[in-house]
Amino acid sequence: MTPASPTACADRSSRSNRADRSDGAGCWDGAGCWDGAGCWDGAGCWDGAGCWDDAGRAGRSDRGAASVLVLAIGLVLVAAGLVGALAANARVARHQARTAADFGALAGALRVAEGPKSACAAAGRLVEANGGALASCEIEGLEIVVHVTVTTGRLPRPARAAARAGPLSAPAG
Repeated sequence: MTPASPTACADRSSRSNRADRSDGAGCWDGAGCWDGAGCWDGAGCWDGAGCWDDAGRAGRSDRGAASVLVLAIGLVLVAAGLVGALAANARVARHQARTAADFGALAGALRVAEGPKSACAAAGRLVEANGGALASCEIEGLEIVVHVTVTTGRLPRPARAAARAGPLSAPAG
């Protein structure tokens, strides 16, 4: 294809109101002339093999940049979702441990007068019924202190809780 003259391009570009459309005759409307091997538009040159930018250095193609950006954003969102799920799992395990400890301490407090074995056995049954494991059971006078752990497969360490229960003290007087 023979290069079009700059005046021919100027004539053709005046017929179009779009500056980014080729007119099929070798000219880019409003941007310069295309001669089949390159295009000069006053700011850079496209020669089919690379693009020269305003500074005259080889530019890089942006093809695929949006895909990489979307992928990176997606990975960040997935990671944030996983962190959120682990945090929610830890919170649920902590609440479960507190509930199991509270119920175990209350059940043990009802049996503390029968002795430490009976009180700790009753506490252990209620702790296990609530999804926990009795870590320790201590009797201090008429009070019982229960330590509970709740293990879930997704957390690196178990959730722990303690509860104390005993009789109400009578008001002085």
